[in-house]
Amino acid sequence: MSVYDTVVGQAAAVAQLSRAASPEGSLAQAWLIAGPPGSGRSSIARAFAASLLCDHPVGGQGCGECQPCRTVLAGTHGDVTVVRTETLTISKNEVRELVATAQRAPSSGRHRVLIIEDADRMSPGTFNVLLKAIEEPPPRTVWMLCVPSPQDLAQTILSRCRVVNLQVPPPEAVAALLIDRDGISPELAHRAAASAQGHIGIARRYGLNPDSLAEREDSARKLLALTSVGHAIAFAKTLIERAESEAHAEADEASSREREAFMRGAGIEPGGRIPPALRAQVKALDDEAKRRATRLVRDVIDRYLLDIHSVLRDVLALQLETDASLVNPGIERELAERTRVHSPHTTLALLEAVGVARERVGMNVPPQLALEALLAAIVAAR
Repeated sequence: MSVYDTVVGQAAAVAQLSRAASPEGSLAQAWLIAGPPGSGRSSIARAFAASLLCDHPVGGQGCGECQPCRTVLAGTHGDVTVVRTETLTISKNEVRELVATAQRAPSSGRHRVLIIEDADRMSPGTFNVLLKAIEEPPPRTVWMLCVPSPQDLAQTILSRCRVVNLQVPPPEAVAALLIDRDGISPELAHRAAASAQGHIGIARRYGLNPDSLAEREDSARKLLALTSVGHAIAFAKTLIERAESEAHAEADEASSREREAFMRGAGIEPGGRIPPALRAQVKALDDEAKRRATRLVRDVIDRYLLDIHSVLRDVLALQLETDASLVNPGIERELAERTRVHSPHTTLALLEAVGVARERVGMNVPPQLALEALLAAIVAAR
């Protein structure tokens, strides 16, 4: 058994980290773990942290069974601190607290490990707060910054980190994980893994909730069947409403858990009156919930745009008669019909239009306008 057993399709990265954690290896004090969404950045960072604190490491890998390994993976080890954000940015105050934590010696293990998930969500000013701590870390401190790409991090920080590049896990490996770990049927597991495009979390959701996969495939059929600008605008509105509903449901669930934990910690009974001294903290929780919902809406819309990209990619693969596996095998008939509508050159132009739409959403263009423009372009190509 190893702490890396649930890390999928990252053999080169696991080998690199195992060498560094072994007695004869060279352990850097600052690491940059870069990989696309769903590639397992935070999972491999936690596994690496467990390997550094394991009581019985073998070949630079944690055993996965000792108390340090189990508590690191469960998120309860006192020497491992993880900062994540469900909002648009990681604040300076959060990073200042993390820097202060980094100055303390480990309480029980060999190292103090600090993991920043979504480190690309730090502003330039926040990067400056972190820079000195990365430049001159205490002797037994190890930093791990997780980002989609090395280019998402300030050069001053990047130059001080050892980079670990993750790959998009192959669908076959993701499907095998769903079959072995979650007991999902092979046919559904392979369909879910292909549709998720290597995103392990989304593949698992599709596998455990086939209705969500069916909804995705139904949306793909509607995309391919659009025949007018009016239909495109209506479809964009539907997608935005669905994204908002999905994002707010997830945000509300997370906020409810946080609020309940706060009230319980403050000794306030459910439905009880909040003392005036605590109202500012409750308001801060509510404000955080609003920021979380804003970020989640954008994340869901970006995922929808990637789904549109995958449909057009499949059309192009069929037009060029490549041997590439389809991302959307459940709608192969509709994809084949679309290949006769326009040329491969036009399909390439539409794929570029998806990239433009993603950039616009990232630059705070109203998502509905970006979607409407993209879907209108797809209609115009008919």
